[in-house]
Amino acid sequence: MYRVIAIWSAPKAGDVDAFERDYLQTHCVKARKVPHLQALELTRTDKGLEGHAPGFYRVAVLAFADEATFEKAAATAEWRALREDAGELIARYGVTLTVGNGEGD
Repeated sequence: MYRVIAIWSAPKAGDVDAFERDYLQTHCVKARKVPHLQALELTRTDKGLEGHAPGFYRVAVLAFADEATFEKAAATAEWRALREDAGELIARYGVTLTVGNGEGD
């Protein structure tokens, strides 16, 4: 299984509701349309381990069969639309996005 992991920082307190609406109702809908996507796992953190502040706000894990399948998906209009929407979320809410990818166990 090949995974793309997207880690989002938190929006400002006053933007949480709007960010969540746009993230769930627009961004994640676009993610689910990406060809060859096998699974999409979403996590929103509200506390860190052992009482610490969380190091991130949201994590999305997109799963593909293998790297070659991901490369096919990344060449589609649906993937480009997802990437463009991520840029719009970053610009609108001042959040950051860190992405990594690789093989899962």
